[in-house]
Amino acid sequence: MAARLGASLSFLDWMQQVQTGMETVLDRFLPPLSVVPARLHEAMRYTALDGGKRVRPLLVYAAGDVFDTPLPLLERAAAAVEMIHVYSLVHDDMPCMDDDALRRGKPTVHIRYDESTALLVGDALQAQAFDTLSAPLAAELGAADAGMPARQLRMLNLLAQAAGSVGMCGGQAIDLASVGMTLSLSELEQMHRLKTGALLRAAVLLGALGGKALTAEESAALDDYARAIGLAFQVVDDILDATADSATLGKTAGKDAADNKPTYVSILGLGESQALAEKLRGNAHQALAPFGDKARRLRELADLIVQRKA
Repeated sequence: MAARLGASLSFLDWMQQVQTGMETVLDRFLPPLSVVPARLHEAMRYTALDGGKRVRPLLVYAAGDVFDTPLPLLERAAAAVEMIHVYSLVHDDMPCMDDDALRRGKPTVHIRYDESTALLVGDALQAQAFDTLSAPLAAELGAADAGMPARQLRMLNLLAQAAGSVGMCGGQAIDLASVGMTLSLSELEQMHRLKTGALLRAAVLLGALGGKALTAEESAALDDYARAIGLAFQVVDDILDATADSATLGKTAGKDAADNKPTYVSILGLGESQALAEKLRGNAHQALAPFGDKARRLRELADLIVQRKA
């Protein structure tokens, strides 16, 4: 599974290729069951493997197409960002957060195992992400690359910021503090730029940074794209939470309304939320204009994010 390997494939075939390949990649980078403590490693693999749309790895690979990022670094970046995402889901589902029993169509980790194991699974996946992304790559690349350590350091810094208090964790803190409150549209947008958008942006930039140092114009264009799809992802999530059923979503439907959480649908209504998602899709396409056809997969992913049904 190389960065441009699926260039001639249809989007659905390319997406399936990446998703299937990610199972192998994650299996390789997660601790095996033969290593102690086996139960913790079993729970890590239970939640990380065999499930999910793999949107963040897809974004890593799609951005890697644009900047010809080496495959070994793409694999590690995609695995790392997915591990961070999965850890956040494990913690988000715990009783102290959203208290959910279903994720990706199967029992959540604290239900399948127990709460203390779920807590440790999240902690361990976060650490495993940075271990995966920071490993020396000379042997995997087949030759030394003098600039690789500096690129990896930049990528590690980017992922840490996206996952921390000024990114995903900060957005979750705002989300928890906002239950039962009335937020303005700008406050809701700020929350989701951190909670959801920061890690999606990191996925795009991780795929790009592995290939080259970005110009100011390239960085700005990728930021504009990531900002649009990050917000669109959450708008569509809110729409689906209000319109789809649990079997379709693979998680509990209608939970935001039941928990009295502010959403785009609760503030704008369903019709305006759908119109906003379409507007953001157009913004994402426009941002990619400087990259031409090499950004085809990123455009197709913007379409997927807005048009998905689950």
